[in-house]
Amino acid sequence: MQIHIPVHNHNRADGIYEFDARGIAKRFRHAAIFGALDALTPGERMRFTNDHNPIPLLQQMQARYGDQVEITYLDNGPEKVTIDFVVKG
Repeated sequence: MQIHIPVHNHNRADGIYEFDARGIAKRFRHAAIFGALDALTPGERMRFTNDHNPIPLLQQMQARYGDQVEITYLDNGPEKVTIDFVVKG
């Protein structure tokens, strides 16, 4: 008897993964964000959405990843901030 275990491929063809931090308790946000970034492979992009400009997070990212993560603001409004984090190869 063979047992079939489905394999889930969570890779997206466009390499863009949405991460909405607004639904995560503030005390867990940075850990969740770093975990998500660590799961990306070179060339993949995390499209990050938050309710404020995450300056302390960006400083921590710079210290942790240096120039291995590219940061591009897509929206920096008063109600919502959207930033693309791209893992470089």
